[in-house]
Amino acid sequence: MVSVDPWLLITVILGFAMAWAIGANDAANSMSTAVGAKAITPKQAVLIAGVLEFTGAYFFGKSVTETIRKGILYSDKITDPQVLVYGSIAALLAATIWLMVATKFGLPVSTTHSIIGGIAGYGIVYAGLSVVNWDKMGQVVLSWILSPIIGALMAYLIFKALTKSVFQSKDPARSARIWSPVWIGLAFVVIGTMFYIKVLHGKDLKTGVLFYGIPLGIAVFILSYFLIKVRFLSSDPYIGVESIFKKVQVVTSGYVALAHGANDVANAIGPVAAVYAVATMGLAGMQVPVPKWILALGGVGIAVGVATYGYKVMETVGKKITELTNTRGFTIDFSAATVVLIASWLGMPISTTHTVVGAVIGIGLARGVKAINKDIVKDIIISWFVTVPVAAVVSAVIFKILMFVG
Repeated sequence: MVSVDPWLLITVILGFAMAWAIGANDAANSMSTAVGAKAITPKQAVLIAGVLEFTGAYFFGKSVTETIRKGILYSDKITDPQVLVYGSIAALLAATIWLMVATKFGLPVSTTHSIIGGIAGYGIVYAGLSVVNWDKMGQVVLSWILSPIIGALMAYLIFKALTKSVFQSKDPARSARIWSPVWIGLAFVVIGTMFYIKVLHGKDLKTGVLFYGIPLGIAVFILSYFLIKVRFLSSDPYIGVESIFKKVQVVTSGYVALAHGANDVANAIGPVAAVYAVATMGLAGMQVPVPKWILALGGVGIAVGVATYGYKVMETVGKKITELTNTRGFTIDFSAATVVLIASWLGMPISTTHTVVGAVIGIGLARGVKAINKDIVKDIIISWFVTVPVAAVVSAVIFKILMFVG
């Protein structure tokens, strides 16, 4: 009979729960604008996001992961493998609990910040405040503030430029035929480059732009130019433009789901891989290999989370902050992808969740402050500020209990 390390079994179960919670909360990043603008139905969003999140996680998830996410703790101060096991369990459970609470209230929070809070919590209990890399923690705090502000500013500027070039021109039908392919082509330059960096995990921005972004952008520009020329509804240019961006939005949302699966699966399976390495190889280093079955575990968990509970946060971001149309939804996806790309290039910490929500707010502000639901925005901002402290405290308590009973 094959014996299984009980701590590994517990961690696997918690890793699946964390992946489920990630799917439930982060589905809004990819699909909320498409659902809010009625480009797709919630059921279609769940199906598309579920398939692409799993594809991203399983086929494009990194084969090596950090045992301590984002280097938030000094690893040389945690050398006992058993502490790493207990700490991983505490961080996973704390982050999962917080994500479930936030999702229950429909609040979009950063899964990365949640797991970072959990890791910091057990680290401080075990080795004191000096174990935390406060420079890294400062970058996380900075991302709370920068991500939504830059996302909002980018969305505001792009939406203003898009509406001026199309809707506010003297001949909207003619402008739509000329400018729509330009905007769509530009968006796909960003998406192609992001595919290289976020999905294929490429490092060289120049390679991404030259060999992925620009070729894809030109191909999409040519394709959309001819499709718009043939099928554009010239009788009503406003409906015609919205119908164009409705189709584009499905593709941009699908890309975000794929990239999210490829990247954020690490938040759930990183601790599982860490405990697996300790249980099977006695490894307790900064990085450990990730077996394919663990990536599949994370991918399935995220897909199930999207399908079973993703609708709550999707509704908040897509419908409750401000009213969305297809051009507004396209602008949000375009803006968020552009901000994340520039931040990756500059090495700036950025939260995709905060950036997307910031972009939604920016779109609302483009139509005036009254277009924003200020109460829901206030609740979201409060949830962002308490994410790391709450996850840290819960993790610290769980870690203490595990050290006591373990």
